[in-house]
Amino acid sequence: MPAKGNSPASDQIRSQERDLETTHARLTEWVSEKMPSAEELRLSPFIKPGLGFSNETLLSELSWREDGEDRSEGLVFRLEPQSFRVFPEYDLPKQARVMRCLRETDVPVPVVRWLEEDQRLLGCPFYVMGRIEGEIPPDVPFYHTSGPCFDATPERRATMWWSGVETLAGIHTLDWEALGLGFLGVPKGGTGPLDQQLDYYEQFLRWAQGEEPQPILEAALGWLKENRYVPKRVSLCWGDARLPNLIYRDDRVTGVLDWEMAFLGDPEADLGWWLFLDWHHSEGNGTPRLEGFPEREETVRRYEELTGWQAENLFYNEVMAAFRFGVIMVSLYRNLSERGVAFGTTNTPTTRRLAGLLDLPLPEEQQSTRAPTE
Repeated sequence: MPAKGNSPASDQIRSQERDLETTHARLTEWVSEKMPSAEELRLSPFIKPGLGFSNETLLSELSWREDGEDRSEGLVFRLEPQSFRVFPEYDLPKQARVMRCLRETDVPVPVVRWLEEDQRLLGCPFYVMGRIEGEIPPDVPFYHTSGPCFDATPERRATMWWSGVETLAGIHTLDWEALGLGFLGVPKGGTGPLDQQLDYYEQFLRWAQGEEPQPILEAALGWLKENRYVPKRVSLCWGDARLPNLIYRDDRVTGVLDWEMAFLGDPEADLGWWLFLDWHHSEGNGTPRLEGFPEREETVRRYEELTGWQAENLFYNEVMAAFRFGVIMVSLYRNLSERGVAFGTTNTPTTRRLAGLLDLPLPEEQQSTRAPTE
C-alpha cells in the first residue's frame, strides 16, 4: 500500500532510490525495442509522483513518429522496491494480470502496455501502463486536509464518495471465475476465505515485528480467529479500497489503482477497509472529517442497495481492516527505524482503534504515535 505524497519520512528514503538518469537511458532503449516501427522515440525525464512505500512509480511522456504522424502517450512505470520493502514478498506480474483481466469490464483500470519479469535490466521486475488523466485524493497530507476533496464543495465530496462506493460494488459483483482470476488463490469452503487472509497476515506479522512484541495486534489476531464466520459469497476483493487509490475527473471515478493487495474473499473485507481507512485519515489522526462525505450508516446502506447483499459481518471486517493495517504499519515503522526515524509501534491510531473496538488495555508508552505519513 503506497503512501503518496511528501512527508518527513521521505528524506530518509531518498538515499535508497535508484539512479534515475541510468534508469531513463535503459528504459528508453527497452521501449524502443518494444516499438520497432516507432521513429524519433523519446521518453521525457521521469517524474516521481510522491513517496511510494510499496512500489516505485515513475511517470513519463512517450513521444514518437509513426506512419508519418507525431504521437504521444503518458506512461506509468511501476517497479518492485529494492531496499524499502514493506511486504514480505512482491508479485508485480500478479498486479498486471489483474488489470488485464479487468480491462474489458466496467471497472476502469489502466491499460497494461508491457510487463517485464526479467530482472537483468533494472534489477527487479516492472510493468508499464498507460496514464489515466485526472485527480487523485492524496494520502500525504491526508485528503481531509488538502487536494481535490478538500477544495471541493460538500456536494461534490458526496458525489466523489458515492462514485467510489459504486466502483467498489462493481468490483465485487464481477464474475471472477469467468474473468480468469482464480490465480489469486481460490479459498477453501467454510471459513476458508477468512483463514486465507488470517494465515497470510499472521505470517506477515511474524516477519515484520522481529523481536518486538505486539500485544494489541496479537490480541486482535486471537479475536479474529475465535470469531470466524462462514462467508456467504466469495468475490474479487480490491484489497486496498480507499479514495487515494482512485482517479477522478469531474468528480467521477475514471481509474482504479493499486491491485497489489487483491485477493478472492468476502467482499465485506473491502467495505470494512474503506470505512477504516477514511477514519484513519481523519478522526483517527486528529483531523476533522470533511463536511459532505456520507456517514458510515449511509455508506453501508448504499453499498447494500448496489450489491443486493446485506453487510452482516461488518464489525468483524472493520476489526480485520484495523489488524491488517496495523501489521503493515509495523513493517513500515521497522523500515523507518532502520533508517534512523524512530516511531513507537504499540500505541498508534490503529492499535488504539483496535483496543477501543475489542475493549483491550492499551500498552503504555511515553508518547502516543500518529501516522508516519504526516
